[in-house]
Order: sequence, then C-alpha cells, then structure tokens
Amino acid sequence: MSMAPRRSNGHLRFTSNVLRTLGVINDIACFFTAYIVAAIIYDVSIGYFYDGVLHRSGAIILCINYLLIRISRDGYTAFKGQGEDVGGNAIADFILASALTTLVVIQLDMLEKFSRGLSLYFIGLAIVLLFLSRIAFRRIVSRLMERGIIGQRVAIYAENERVADKVAELLDLERLPHLKLVGYADERERSLRGPNKLAFIGGFPELLALAKAGQLDQVILAVPRISQERLDMIAETLSSASIDLCVMPREKLEFTTSYRVNFLGSLPVFAVWQQPVRDIDGVLKLLLDYCLATATFIILLPVLLLTAAAIRIESSGPVFFRQKRFGFNNTEISVLKFRSMYVNQQDESGAQRTEKNDPRVTRVGRFIRRTSIDELPQLINVLKGDMSLVGPRPHATMMRVGDKYYFDAVKGYAARHRVKPGITGLAQVRGLRGEINTAERARKRVEYDIYYIENWSPLLDIRIMIETLFKLVWDQHAY
Repeated sequence: MSMAPRRSNGHLRFTSNVLRTLGVINDIACFFTAYIVAAIIYDVSIGYFYDGVLHRSGAIILCINYLLIRISRDGYTAFKGQGEDVGGNAIADFILASALTTLVVIQLDMLEKFSRGLSLYFIGLAIVLLFLSRIAFRRIVSRLMERGIIGQRVAIYAENERVADKVAELLDLERLPHLKLVGYADERERSLRGPNKLAFIGGFPELLALAKAGQLDQVILAVPRISQERLDMIAETLSSASIDLCVMPREKLEFTTSYRVNFLGSLPVFAVWQQPVRDIDGVLKLLLDYCLATATFIILLPVLLLTAAAIRIESSGPVFFRQKRFGFNNTEISVLKFRSMYVNQQDESGAQRTEKNDPRVTRVGRFIRRTSIDELPQLINVLKGDMSLVGPRPHATMMRVGDKYYFDAVKGYAARHRVKPGITGLAQVRGLRGEINTAERARKRVEYDIYYIENWSPLLDIRIMIETLFKLVWDQHAY
C-alpha cells in the first residue's frame, strides 16, 4: 500500500466496490458493441438476409448467461485489483456461456435459423473486446486509484507501534491497491518510531482532527486490550467524522446491532459503521436530488415569487434569511429560508427557539412556517450541493435543548452529520417536525436520523418525500 494523496472528503465517494458495477457495465458494453459491429461487417461483407430479432434475442440471452456465470463465480472480484488474470477467466466463462446458449438453441430446434457468419463475427469480436477492455479498464482504474478518486485513505489506531506494524503487514499481504495507508495513531500518544517506518500521526486528538478535516476515509481500531468503555468512547467520538470505522477482532467485544462482519480482502473485521451514500447508490441520490430539486423549483416558481412579494409588502427588509447551520462532516453551511420574522428579530445562531405565538413572527411568516413554504429556498442549497432533498435536518450552530446545546444534550448527536442534511427527513415524517423543547424529543429525533443513515436507500428517500407531502397537510407541530 502506498501513501494517500491529500484531498478532502466529498459528499460522493467511490470505493473499490464501484468497480464491480463498472465491471458488469463494461462487459455489457462489450456485448452490445460486438453485436452492432458484427452486424455491420456481416451486412457489408456477406449481405445475406437474417432474422434481426432472433439474433438480438440470442445475443441478449448469451450476455445474461455470461453475467450469471461470472457473478456466481465472483468473477468481478478481480476488478478490485487482486489477482493477475487480465481476461483468461472471463474468456473461459464466455466460452462456457456460448456452449450453454448453443445447447438451448439446439434443444429448441432453432439452430438452422441462426446465421453462422454473423454468429462467428459476434463471438470473435466479443472475445477480443472482453480481453482488450480488461487491459484498458485496469490501466484506467490504476490511474484513478493513484489520484485518490477511487479507493480509501486508511489510518490505524493501535495500542502501540508493534500492533500497528502487524496490521499494516496483514493489509500488505492482502494486496489491496485501493487502500492507501496514511499512517497510525498510538493509544499511548507517543512513539519512538524512526523516519523510515510507518508514518506516525500522533495520539487520538490528532487522529480525530485528521478525520474531521476530511483527510481520512477509514479508521481501523487495533486495540485488543483496552476496556469496552474506552472502545465505546473512541467509536462515539469518531462518529462525528464522515469515515468508515472498523475494529480488528479482539478477545472480548460487546456487540450492538450496528456491528457486522466485513472483510478487507480476506481479513475479517467488525464494521461499526460505513458511509451509506457512496458508489453507484451515491450517484443515484445525487441525480435524484438535482433532477427533483430543479423540477420542483421550476414548478413552484410562481409560489416563490408570490411569497417574496408578500414578505416585502408586509414588512421592509430582505426576502431571504440566512442562518449558519451544521452540514456534512460538521462543516458550517449557510441555509436559505424565506424571512418569517421582523427585521433584526431573527436569531442567526439559533440560540433562541421559535415558540408558539412568537411575537417576532409576521403574519405572512406564520402562514409560510405552518405550510413549510419558508423552507423552499433550500432547493437552492440542494442545487449548490450543500444539502439533499432528504436527510437529517440541519440544526443551527447554537441550537439548545433546555439549558444545553443540542450536541451536548444528546449522546451520539454528531453522528447525524455523516451525510448531507436534508430539506425533510425521517424524523420529520414521524412527527418530530417543529420545536424540539424536551430532551426526549431531541433524543428521538437523533435516533430517527441515525436510523435513516444506517438504513439509507433510494427507495427510503422516495418514501420519505411522499410521506412529507401528506404531512404538510395535517401536521400541527410547525409554527
């Protein structure tokens, strides 16, 4: 493993898992291209009539058989960078799929209906493309890994340098080019390491600072002898950073529902959590955000203009109110809202809660807050990339629950910042919209946020958006 390039975590991250999907797409493209080119060559060189629908159906069936064989044999694991095969196994699987498809055609007594010339052109071109595409694919992937676009920057948090060295050796044996080792941090917060050894980050505070700065993608905890309480504290503190966290096997480990077995190559680890919005799923969420936000903005533009006019007519001052709130990876973002209070009455820090019948709120403000029209300018935040349509609601930096700040009042609060905040979220459609005036409501909201993060899927986002539309009609918690 090599040292990682310096870059900050983005909202969308690509791990080696994306290469499996890209490998499948690559092979489908090879089949599609092979058939199109074979048909053109056949028409130009031979020109005999053939049943296009029949041959296209045969090519599709062959492609499906090939993909099923490859996937059943875990044939796309090599796209992670392990192994020396650059196409031999793929071609063998293609020949097997071709034989199976031919047997099916023979059983259906349809062999004579296929053009031998077109079939040979197609098979020959498919073999060539499968081989050449793998060479090109590996070179492109290698370049992307070198630049840090694909892969993970890993840090080891160990009891001492001997343990860190052992973990690094195990990772080296796994030959995982997508893992870039940044260095290690020592539980003792000191090191006697020389300059040519594994890079020493420092103690836990330095590791945490590096993670919060977006310079790490994964932290491996190799601390077999520390107490469970200390391990829980480390995990909870690191939950504020947008990273993957896993624990090396140890003699005693109290499991929770969030622990699961994962593998770094063949090396088993206990995954405490992983970033949900990544790879192809992350691309889908990004496309969903941009497409729906753009469409919604255009459709609701008359409502936005009328609201802006009503605000200006009722009271002087700006139409929009900007408030600093916590965003992705605990960074501050400027959240847009329609101004619902009189000028100079707004609290940009969020320290003063808005209460029912709050005298600071204008008449227009009461209506747009109750109907959530005041939140519509956050579509601009979505298009800027600061927010998502669905996610944990962004909280003001000085927001309080009782006499405590939100991040002090609720255990595990910072973990909700591992994804981009949203205009709506799971907590909001479960009745926790509006004022959070008790520690119990605050805790429940964070629990829903964490559940959303750990169980995220595109379908969950769509479900929340649909439920939000119904909640806007009957919800009585906003004022």
